[in-house]
Amino acid sequence: MPESARTKKLLGFYDQMLRIRRFEEAAAKAYAGGSIKGFCHLYIGEESIAVGAIANLEKQDYIISTYRDHGHALARGMEPGPVMAELYGKETGCSKGMGGSMHLFDKDLRFMGGHGIVGGHVAVAAGLAFGARYQKERNVTLAFIGEGAVSIGGFHEGLSLAALWKLPVVFIVENNLYSMGTPQYRHLSVKDISMRAEGYGMPGKRIDGSNVYHVYEEVREAVNRARSDHGPTLIEIITYRFRGHSMSDPAKYRAPGELELKKEKDPILVTHAELLSIGVSEDTLKAVNDKNKKIADDSVEFAKNSAFPPVSDLHKYTYVNP
Repeated sequence: MPESARTKKLLGFYDQMLRIRRFEEAAAKAYAGGSIKGFCHLYIGEESIAVGAIANLEKQDYIISTYRDHGHALARGMEPGPVMAELYGKETGCSKGMGGSMHLFDKDLRFMGGHGIVGGHVAVAAGLAFGARYQKERNVTLAFIGEGAVSIGGFHEGLSLAALWKLPVVFIVENNLYSMGTPQYRHLSVKDISMRAEGYGMPGKRIDGSNVYHVYEEVREAVNRARSDHGPTLIEIITYRFRGHSMSDPAKYRAPGELELKKEKDPILVTHAELLSIGVSEDTLKAVNDKNKKIADDSVEFAKNSAFPPVSDLHKYTYVNP
C-alpha cells in the first residue's frame, strides 16, 4: 500500500479510536453523575481491536459482541447519539431504551448485539455463520469474546461446529488479562489461548493489540480466509482495559504501577506517535480529538433531551401479536 494511502487509513483509525475513547469517557462521567444506571462496561484501552478488526468487514457481514460492546458498535458505524441514549435508557436509544449498555443492537448494520451471558453468544455466532453458508451468501461473522469465556461450554460448542462445518466466522478473543478481577494465570492452565484452535482443527494466532494497523492486517487475513470458504480462525489479541471490569469495580486487584506501565502502550498514543513520525501535524491530530470530544458531548445532550419509554411500552417488545 502506498505510504499516502496507509497514512490516510491510519488517520481514519485514529479518528475512530478517539471517537470511542471520548464517548466512553463521557459515559463514565454520566454514570458517575447518576444519569446512567445498571451495569456499564467501558472499552477504554481496547479501542484498537474493534477499529482494526471491523475495518475488514463488508456491509453484509455480521458482528456479535459481549457486554463490553460500546466500542464495537461505534466502530461498526452506529451513531453515538442513539448509543448514548440507550445507555441512558431513553426511547431514542438503538434498542428503544430496553437493552441498556450490554445490549446494543442495529439490524441494518448487522450488529447482532452485545450479550450479557459470558460465552453464550459464541454458539449464536456459529449459527449466524451457518445461516450464511445455508443461504449461499458471502457473509462473514466476526465474534468478539472475552478471555474469561474460553472455558465456557458455549465457546467449545461454537468453535467445534464452526470448524466441523467450515463456517465463515472469525473468533476474536480480546484478552485484557483479567476476567472481572481474576488474573488469567488463576483460571487458565495455558498462557496462549490461541493454542486452543489446534484442538478444533482451525488456524490460531496470538497478536499484540497495541498497534491498530497490525490488528487490521492480521484480521484481514482471517476474514478473507472465511469469505473464501476456508473456514474459521481463532485470534487472541492481547490488550488491557484501563478502567475496572465495570463502572462499579475500583480495580484494586492490580499491582502497584501496573496500570501506568500498561498505559505506555495505549493504542491511541501508539497511533498518535506513528502519525507524527510520518508527517501528520500535531494541529491535525488535535482537530481530530476536538471533533470527537464534541461528538461525545453532543451524544450526551441528545440522550439528556430524549424521553424515557412510556409505561405503556412495558410489554410491547415482549410478545408478538399473532
